[in-house]
Amino acid sequence: MYPEELVRPMRAELSDAGFEELYTADAVKNAMSKEGTTLVVVNSVCGCAARNARPGAKMSLDGAKKPDHLITVFAGVDKEAVDEARSQMFPFPPSSPSMALFKNGELVHMLERHHIEGRPAEMIAENLKDAYEEFC
Repeated sequence: MYPEELVRPMRAELSDAGFEELYTADAVKNAMSKEGTTLVVVNSVCGCAARNARPGAKMSLDGAKKPDHLITVFAGVDKEAVDEARSQMFPFPPSSPSMALFKNGELVHMLERHHIEGRPAEMIAENLKDAYEEFC
């Protein structure tokens, strides 16, 4: 488990952009049961989260269409919440960072770590914006 003082600025990067931080399985279940579209970001301390995932997620929100709900859980810190979020992302294997778009509780778009690592944030944002165009 990572110390809170280490992850606090990494959490803030998404929460300051409007993502709701979730810490428990029940909070994830409640958030995922909401009507509409929900973007879930599994945050991480790794370099590709800092360089690609978090900036890409934030950039994806500057378009006309965007998800109704934005939530985030932190791998290596919020185990219960992360486990629940990942269970909702089945059949995709656990991956962090990762991003998933849900519509009315159904998984409709997934970005796993191998889609994020080594790709510029702009490319990740465009991928998400394409998904928003289709599902939001």
